[in-house]
Amino acid sequence: MAQRRKYPVGIQTFEKIREGNYLYIDKTQYLVDFIKSGYQYVFLSRPRRFGKSLFASMIHSYYEGRKDLFEGLAMGDYEKDWVKHPVLHFDMSAAKHMDTKQLDDYLDYLLLPYEKRFGTEENKNKAPNIRFANIVKAAYEQMGQKVVLIIDEYDAPLLDVVHEEQNLAALRRTMQNFYSPIKSLDPYLEFVFLTGITKFAQLSIFSELNNLFNISMYDQYSAICGISSDELHTQMLPDVELLADHLKLSVDDTFALLKNKYDGYHFSENSEDVYNPFSLIKALASQKIGDYWFDSGTPTYIIKLLQKYNVGLRDLVGQDAGVSDFDVSPENMTTALPLLYQSGYLTIKHYDPTINLYTLGYPNEEVRVGMIRSLCANYLIPAEGTNSSFVIKFVKAVIADDMEQALTLMRAYLAGVSYRLSNKTERDVQTIFYLVFSLIGSFIKVEEESAHGRADVVITLPSVVYVMELKFDGSADAALKQIDEKGYLIPYTADGKRLVKVGVNYSSEERTITEWKIEG
Repeated sequence: MAQRRKYPVGIQTFEKIREGNYLYIDKTQYLVDFIKSGYQYVFLSRPRRFGKSLFASMIHSYYEGRKDLFEGLAMGDYEKDWVKHPVLHFDMSAAKHMDTKQLDDYLDYLLLPYEKRFGTEENKNKAPNIRFANIVKAAYEQMGQKVVLIIDEYDAPLLDVVHEEQNLAALRRTMQNFYSPIKSLDPYLEFVFLTGITKFAQLSIFSELNNLFNISMYDQYSAICGISSDELHTQMLPDVELLADHLKLSVDDTFALLKNKYDGYHFSENSEDVYNPFSLIKALASQKIGDYWFDSGTPTYIIKLLQKYNVGLRDLVGQDAGVSDFDVSPENMTTALPLLYQSGYLTIKHYDPTINLYTLGYPNEEVRVGMIRSLCANYLIPAEGTNSSFVIKFVKAVIADDMEQALTLMRAYLAGVSYRLSNKTERDVQTIFYLVFSLIGSFIKVEEESAHGRADVVITLPSVVYVMELKFDGSADAALKQIDEKGYLIPYTADGKRLVKVGVNYSSEERTITEWKIEG
């Protein structure tokens, strides 16, 4: 059995990883491709904690001529000259939750070290864009080489206010002004690399930079960040073998477990299968499967957006969309879909080239469960412990074939949570049911769709299948009638199991289920 390697948990600096002999999956071939292709202005969008900053750091090291760091890598085999360029590297990730004054102070903080280095401190009282331009020109003159500009997480100052039109506009003007010299500085620039989560870059912020090449949805760059399935099965095979040994599973079963939990990201029409690198590395380092990416924090803007657009989670799964529906700038958003995709909560599950249509869905189990848990806080109370207690009691009743008791528990539970709803809409109630049965799905198999239609809930047990339909201010009889008319039972008739229809009615006045009928 191979020895455990050093895993770069939380390390985003290429130099530190290489000098510290940490595991590094070689992504330098993508920079080689940029150079061979003559790309000068490149933009990459990827979700948070997906390796964008590490890739930016690698570019930084290359253009500083750090030949020693690239030994044994694709770039080390390609490059012969190792010319040292001045590199300006602006990390905007810390500029969150700021007003315009704080953002101006942060830009000052970023510029001052370069002004000291290149002797332009006399400009420190001028506007940030002027200071930026003067630094680039001074660096070029002093080093005799064109400047490399790296802006990492360019949109970080904007994301947390994306739902606030006034604050967003003010911060956007500040950033637009700061970046405005880039186009005019072209004679002094060797290479420009921008990263972010969203596509603000394609509109107002970099509106004058019309030669910006957005590689985010190109097949050949689908695995530029993250860990591809091929990389996991080859370069990381020893690490998976160690994890399998620790978990007392076969290697094949461990691969299957990792795939279900962390795989599933697709960033283009014919994308490679990409694993979440943050979660995968954490799992290998800790020798434990966990929800690491989601537990690292759900951005406030995601929850705010879901609330703003009244997102029904059931509607997101398996949604068909054209690229203009989900890969657009936040300035043009009319739904939460673009940010859910760009932030990694939804991904491309299928592409139909005949009609140029994409199907979106959760990438994996970590994201699916994480999304549900994040929304539970907005819809389901009492506290999580009480939620868990209810779910366990409900599951026990269902397994004991006591649907009457299960629905009695559901009625009492919903009476306790429904007052949290902002209004008494059917959509709110559907969301509650979706969340509740998604939690239950951790214990028993819960389905929602079939080729014959979409029942609200299908619970599958070894000897029985429950098909449940919910009505809002209707009747249990109407719910049963819909099950029959839509043929919701048909997909399960060949299984030889007992089929049970459950019609349920929710009363907006009493804010809980008030009537149900069980047949079968």
